Amino acid sequence: MKQRSVFYWMLGIIIAAIAIAMAFYFDASVANFMATHQNRTLRNVMLNVSRFGDWWEHFLVGLGLMGIAWWRGNRKWARIFVAALIALSIAGLTGRVIKISTGRARPSVKAEQMWNGPRVSGSKYHSFPSGHVDVSMGFVGVLLLAKRRIGLACLPIPILIGFSRLYLRAHYLSDVVCGAALGIVAALVVWHFARRRIENRK
Repeated sequence: MKQRSVFYWMLGIIIAAIAIAMAFYFDASVANFMATHQNRTLRNVMLNVSRFGDWWEHFLVGLGLMGIAWWRGNRKWARIFVAALIALSIAGLTGRVIKISTGRARPSVKAEQMWNGPRVSGSKYHSFPSGHVDVSMGFVGVLLLAKRRIGLACLPIPILIGFSRLYLRAHYLSDVVCGAALGIVAALVVWHFARRRIENRK
């Protein structure tokens, strides 16, 4: 059983490493494609999608769902939503620290250097990783681990948010992929510690 678990972990790490490497490789081509295929109507739609994908929107939705589950006496789902809120918070804070540390310029910004080092201010240099995607994937990741059907039904949300960030030229492909990876890791860590308490019917 332990050997199988180690195998799956190693397989997941290898797949993630390949996906991240490919994302960095295709950064420029995807950014150029998005820049040359702009549409006003679609851009407005993507702006609204990005607004929904912000940290506060996810937190408020999770808080509301947790309150509804608690009010209806479903303690299990109340705990699941608490775990999802913790995961999105961890992913968001970690992503923020990485953003400040790397200072990567956004695709829409003309800069002499892509990586500019630590920058506390200046959101135009806070591209890596995508904060919208890491938060959304952290939240949905917990739902996916708790109830696969519900998680899969919610999975298009972070995917659409990631596409919106690419289309708006706010992030490179590697920003989105690494943001998703960070969210998944946060969800796995939180679920590891919260699973027993959540599944305890007593």
